Amino acid sequence: MISALKSVLNSHGAALGSLVLRVGFGGFMALNHGWPKLMGFADKSDKFAAFLPLPSPLSLSLAIVGELLCAVLIVVGLGTRMAAVPAVITMLVAAFGAHRDDAFGDGEHALLYALGFTAIGLMGPGRFSIDALRGKGRTG
Repeated sequence: MISALKSVLNSHGAALGSLVLRVGFGGFMALNHGWPKLMGFADKSDKFAAFLPLPSPLSLSLAIVGELLCAVLIVVGLGTRMAAVPAVITMLVAAFGAHRDDAFGDGEHALLYALGFTAIGLMGPGRFSIDALRGKGRTG
């Protein structure tokens, strides 16, 4: 039993690790942050923090793209590296924009997500992804 597990981990460990990271980070982001923002768009659009010269509804829309659309793409491994970029940017804006007064307190979750999405972007989608099925990206 132990030797079979070692064999699986030796041959598929990196790909399984990538899958776990993608599904974990992307899934939690989409379900706990992106989906609620989309469902509450009408209520939140005028109250959402406006960043840079962007109005609140546009800031909220961009957050939904980073937290829902890109997170779902990361989960399934489609355009993974490209999807990681707006996800990371969204989390950095959350940490140093929305939580600028406490980036390393309340903003810690956003920074952790940014680190996870950065790692996913650097590693690529892994073998168990749509990108790998299509022959795109690193599949190790």
